[in-house]
Amino acid sequence: MFGNYLIGLREGLEASLVVCILVAYLVKTDRRDALRPVWLGIAIACGISLAFGAMLEFGTQELTFEAQELLGGTLSIISVGLVTWMVFWMKRTARHLKADLHGKLDTALAMGTGALVATAFLAVGREGLETALFVWASVRASGEGSSAPLIGVLLGIATAIALGYLFYRGTLKINLAKFFRWTGAMLVIVAAGVLAYGVHDLQEARFLGGLGDKAFDISETIPPDSWYGTLLKGVFNFQPDPTVLQLTVWLLYLVPVLTLFLLDRSRPAAPKLRPADSASASGSTSASGSDSASGSDSKPAN
Repeated sequence: MFGNYLIGLREGLEASLVVCILVAYLVKTDRRDALRPVWLGIAIACGISLAFGAMLEFGTQELTFEAQELLGGTLSIISVGLVTWMVFWMKRTARHLKADLHGKLDTALAMGTGALVATAFLAVGREGLETALFVWASVRASGEGSSAPLIGVLLGIATAIALGYLFYRGTLKINLAKFFRWTGAMLVIVAAGVLAYGVHDLQEARFLGGLGDKAFDISETIPPDSWYGTLLKGVFNFQPDPTVLQLTVWLLYLVPVLTLFLLDRSRPAAPKLRPADSASASGSTSASGSDSASGSDSKPAN
């Protein structure tokens, strides 16, 4: 459940920051008339993301076992690639996020309502589709036959929405650089487990060999049905009896990716939202970088 909460929180907060920047810019530039198409684009993005998640969950139930495992393993590997790209992308481009969105909004405002809807849809839709795919893959990997993973995701998204609103109102300031760095590192660990499970799916589909070659088996020490076995499975997708190929892929992904993510000194800080016009009815937002390399906290709003 915690792993899925982290996914919902991380992806949801990115989407919330994007929405805050879009809405605050329109409010600050006195273009409230453009808020409706922006919210429409956001609503469409959320609807398509939910539909995509439902399609993944229910559209695969009629397939044969081998087809399900082949599709599940393939999509798990794709989702790991997307999440890995996302955590590095957010770290490297966050400093320019506000300026990029403002530029796209200016262009969309000049083009008309349809362009505004498309801009908001594309800005939020990417996060939604990534979240749906990775959550689906993570839930398959965790093997939980309960509603706990879904509850975890919804709680994470709800927390992200609340944080986004507090940022927008200027009542909450945290060091987003540190937040995105450490949640990104934890997502890499979760992704490593999803990747290993995706390989296991491909082995069960007979697409890859080595299903019977176990690297080790500590099922008696850490029973999968014990509370701590369930916890490790739900958070890190831990498996007490991985195959040699699973363990190899897990190590080849986790060690270099996590090292590169944590040691990359060129990362820019994530944006900081602050109130720029307290007289505005809804408040407004400004994003600026903080020195994440030195680990300094965000400065208070001017």
